[in-house]
Amino acid sequence: QPQLVESGGGLVQPGGSLRLSCTTSGFSLDYYSIAWFRQAPGKEREGLSCISSVDGSTNYADSVKDRFAISRDKAKKTVYLQMNSLKPEDTAVYYCTLPGPLSCEMWLASSDRKNWGNGTLVTVSS
Repeated sequence: QPQLVESGGGLVQPGGSLRLSCTTSGFSLDYYSIAWFRQAPGKEREGLSCISSVDGSTNYADSVKDRFAISRDKAKKTVYLQMNSLKPEDTAVYYCTLPGPLSCEMWLASSDRKNWGNGTLVTVSS
């Protein structure tokens, strides 16, 4: 049974940075892509980024491109989301997930947003 646990959220001032972690177990990052999405209060879930199992290529939503960076450490079975230049509108619960059979590009364009864990809350406020 795959397990994904998010961590690293917290309170940060506008313009600040945070690095989120997605610790995985029960499967190998050699064979499974990992994606991040978020849900802000009162809003729909928004796909953010994805890293491909095949070649480590990455995809981003326009809203976070150039500010967020996804990466992975296969040895630690962990995927990271480095978030820079944070804005108040980035306030949300952040989740990592398995895109399943979809390519990263297809997953970002889809509405598939299944949460495996409880997410980690990011609050951007002064």
